[in-house]
Amino acid sequence: MTITADVKGALARQKPRVALYVGGMGHRDKNFHKEMMVRRGFGDAAQRIQELYLARRKDEAVAAVPDEFCDEMSLVGPVARIREHYRAWADSGITGLTLVTDQPEAMELMAGLAR
Repeated sequence: MTITADVKGALARQKPRVALYVGGMGHRDKNFHKEMMVRRGFGDAAQRIQELYLARRKDEAVAAVPDEFCDEMSLVGPVARIREHYRAWADSGITGLTLVTDQPEAMELMAGLAR
């Protein structure tokens, strides 16, 4: 899926949280968030994020979070893109979804997609 400038902006807002969890949570040798990132095919990035975060280079750790990783775990962008992304998730057999938004329209869209 194409990552446009507006989508990149939405993904960028997720990166500090991803860097914190992948880089700074748990023990260097036992971090469930880092392990999940590795399982999803982003092992090199996960290792780099953790190294940077633990070296207190948090801005660089945030910058090391790949857009593609955030995009795989997010529904962001125009409605058509969200619908397409959601269909791929639904077809994969997911059993849960966490919504974080302050936009009532987003909640209504997701409720409609889930029906």
